[in-house]
Amino acid sequence: MNDRTMKAVLHDRYGGPDVLYVGRVPRPEPAPGEVLVKVRAFSVNGGELAARAGRLRLVTGRRFPRRAGMDFSGEVAARAAGVTGLAVGDRVWGVLGRSGFGSAAEYVTVSAGRVGRVPDGLDLVDAAALPVATTAVTALRDKAGLRSGERLLVRGAAGGVGSAAVQLGRAYGADVTALARPANADFVRGLGAHRAVDHRTVRPADLGRFDVVLDTVGTDLRAYRRLLGPGGRMVTIAFDLDRPAASLGYLAASAVHGGRRVRFFSGDPTREQFDDLARQVSEGKLSPAVDTVFPLEETAAAHRALEAGGVRGKYVVTVA
Repeated sequence: MNDRTMKAVLHDRYGGPDVLYVGRVPRPEPAPGEVLVKVRAFSVNGGELAARAGRLRLVTGRRFPRRAGMDFSGEVAARAAGVTGLAVGDRVWGVLGRSGFGSAAEYVTVSAGRVGRVPDGLDLVDAAALPVATTAVTALRDKAGLRSGERLLVRGAAGGVGSAAVQLGRAYGADVTALARPANADFVRGLGAHRAVDHRTVRPADLGRFDVVLDTVGTDLRAYRRLLGPGGRMVTIAFDLDRPAASLGYLAASAVHGGRRVRFFSGDPTREQFDDLARQVSEGKLSPAVDTVFPLEETAAAHRALEAGGVRGKYVVTVA
């Protein structure tokens, strides 16, 4: 096969998981300041499901074919001029972030400042479950300032960011309540949650008071914000895609309420944050949670599984 091309996951229209297929595209070349990464694995994230379905078309547009994949683990295959601190053969992980999609492929180019080295001893397939954990670190430590002894509520605790947040909350000394399906209760308790609560049968108002609420769902923000005690902080990494204007409007309006503001951010991690993530892993504060591993040709099945709900950690896709 022509070594100037590579396999990549594509879609020619918006729709369900079945629009995804594996095709061939030109193999990218790194621009100055970039590295070419041979992808070994990537995970499936909620944001790319929404993009594939066309729910973000005001941002993603109508040009096809479109690509899939937001994060990755692999090895540096080449580096362009201006790259320092990374060498060919280094095991790395990263997130494409606001630059878009495209890690569901044999190779990806990315700014050298947007990747970090994978800790020694961590398998690259397992490593692919962790790049989004930078979001949990930023949310709890940097945005919320979570302190030992505080009460933390994690909404969406069994998912990719949520499962990392449960582990980190426990490691940071918080009392952790995890919202999850009953089938995932033992899973989140195994990650370190002090208690697991069924989000479908317990009303937010009955959950009690919390110092920090981490939301990964984006709906009913007003109800969960009411759970904050004096000096409480709420961080969300999502908004309601069915009511985007109202959801974003509420986030903006909450800014006038001082310490009870709902803080929203979208992860776009740097090498420093990946280095910090590696330290958290090496110190035993964080471990990968891989639900199921799929081959590249079954990326659509991985999307379908995540849409069905019930994931425990991450669905990871390997690239042969």
